[in-house]
Amino acid sequence: MEDTRTDLGTEKVSRLLVRLAIPTITAQIVNMLYNIVDRIYIGHIPGEGALALTGLGLCFPVLMLVTAFSSLVGMGGAPQASIRMGRQDIKGAQEILGNCFTMLAVLAVILTVVFRLNGRALLFLFGASEDTIGYALDYLNIYILGTVSVMFSLGLNAFITTQGFTKISMLTVVIGAAVNIVLDPVFIFGLGMGVQGAALATIIAQTVSAVWVLKFLLGNKTILRIQKETMRVRAAVILPVLALGLSPFIMTSTESLLNICFNTSLQKYGGDLAVGTMTILSSCMQVCSLPLQGLAQGAQPIISYNFGARNLSRVKEAFRLLFISAICASSVIWIIAIFVPGFFPSLFSGDEELITYASWAIRIYLGMAFVMGAQMSCQQTFVAIGEAKISLFLALFRKIIVLIPLIYLLPNFFADKVFAVFLAEPVADTTAALTTTTLFFWRFRKLSQGTDWTEKAGV
Repeated sequence: MEDTRTDLGTEKVSRLLVRLAIPTITAQIVNMLYNIVDRIYIGHIPGEGALALTGLGLCFPVLMLVTAFSSLVGMGGAPQASIRMGRQDIKGAQEILGNCFTMLAVLAVILTVVFRLNGRALLFLFGASEDTIGYALDYLNIYILGTVSVMFSLGLNAFITTQGFTKISMLTVVIGAAVNIVLDPVFIFGLGMGVQGAALATIIAQTVSAVWVLKFLLGNKTILRIQKETMRVRAAVILPVLALGLSPFIMTSTESLLNICFNTSLQKYGGDLAVGTMTILSSCMQVCSLPLQGLAQGAQPIISYNFGARNLSRVKEAFRLLFISAICASSVIWIIAIFVPGFFPSLFSGDEELITYASWAIRIYLGMAFVMGAQMSCQQTFVAIGEAKISLFLALFRKIIVLIPLIYLLPNFFADKVFAVFLAEPVADTTAALTTTTLFFWRFRKLSQGTDWTEKAGV
């Protein structure tokens, strides 16, 4: 298990970004395959694929909540640890890792119990019908048994990335996705397990990934190591982590809330067909956002380390490259969605009615996808430099303040109610991107003028 750690403080920034971003983008794309591959296989189950796919989509809020709590700890702790490393405080960085390990374990147990006891009620709350609840429960009841593995693999992998070991962190998700892709058809079709087979394949894959992560962070090649003496949770350590992680937590958890809002509204106006379409559209949004997150995660160690070292010129250069790259990536995705709208729907289903409906909807839903690059790069840079309060506000602004109200308000102004629900997404994307970039460049100008942000970050 060899990986060459990059020199975050001296190596050319453009070369660093490529070296770090390619593995993280690859990891994000591959990670996306966990759920998307499940949906592709399930959507093609003869005779019941459309309903089964809709049932699986109803579990999406739960999956996102598990991911959100992983981000709360992992994405909150990793930048803090990197900033400490930039200050040459390795002991402090190790304590952050140990506290985060314990917190992830505790949260995983709590979530497993909550979802196990309340799964059926939650699924009906998420927009399930009597026709789809069985499929949703079949998947959820098995998936939640792997919550600990999911949280360890996602939350702790951020600590591998933040040290510059991006190849190792990439292999975390590549190995897991490969296992999932191999096991899915075996369990779903070969053993006739259907939706339950997809869930079982996923948790086995996540367990393999978790073992890989733990083996590395307990080994001799890592700089930051999980140690027994650092596992005792201290408020002085974990509270700043949770404060910084609150922004990515809200960004991810509100995806769950959004999915609920979309599903309940679409069920009201368009029935199971519209809800099934939303399953496909949420997968397309993953395709759009995860490569951008990969770019941001590749830039994060560079920005955080040099921010901690007070090398502001390298911080600015890393952000500039991140911003340009993210805009280009989101524009490519927008072109595909607008000009080849049937590509993604045909991957997820063989039902012609569903494909036609989703092809129409995707042009509306992703109509302003190209602005997501600006939104993501600015917001994630705030996280990288420890600006917890601003990151939190921006996370709340797009989804809670703008998008969710629009889901319920816009149908009052359009005859086509389903169209109005889908239209809420591009309107919110545009509003949030303009607000985020304006706020960021205002703050960035202060940085350019030499304002010391280190004290403001509270780390």
